[in-house]
Amino acid sequence: MISSATQSNEAEMITVIKQDPSGREITSYQGEVIRHTPEETVLQAYWTRPEKDLGYTSFEPGDRFIEYYYANRWFNIFDIASPDGTRKGWYCNVAEPARIYDDHIEQIDLILDVWVTPHGETLILDEDEFTADTTLSQEQRNSARKGLQALLALLAARVDAFASLANNR
Repeated sequence: MISSATQSNEAEMITVIKQDPSGREITSYQGEVIRHTPEETVLQAYWTRPEKDLGYTSFEPGDRFIEYYYANRWFNIFDIASPDGTRKGWYCNVAEPARIYDDHIEQIDLILDVWVTPHGETLILDEDEFTADTTLSQEQRNSARKGLQALLALLAARVDAFASLANNR
C-alpha cells in the first residue's frame, strides 16, 4: 500500500502503470497522491502528450486528471478538466481492481470504457472491441460486465467521484 504522505511540502509522487488484459504494460506516467485509504487512492496528473481528439472530447496538454483507483472495484475514474478548470467530463476505464504499492499502481485495463459528460450523459465505448477480443479470460469478461454495471449504478446515484452531478438531476 502507499505510505502516508509526509508532513513536508514535498508532493508524494506515484507511477501509474496501465496494462493490457495479459498484464503487458501499455503506458506509464506519474501523478501526485491526493489521498489514499486501503480501498482507494486518488491522484492528480496532467496530460503531457500531444492533443488526442477522441471525437466526443479531446485531451490537450495541461488538462488536469483527478484519478480514482480502487482496490476493490472493477473500474477507475478520471475526472478531467481543462487548464482553466472547466470540467470536460469523466473518463472511466473498466479494469481489474488496482494493485497499489508504495511507489506505483498497476491496473489491468479490460477494454470497456465509459465517457460521462459534465451533465451526466454517458457513452459506453469499445463494446465491439471488447466482444471481439480473444485475450480476455472468461473471469475477466464476466467481471468487466459486472464492473460496468457497478460503475453505471454509481453514476446513476450521483455519488463518490460523480457527487457534483447531484445538482444536475
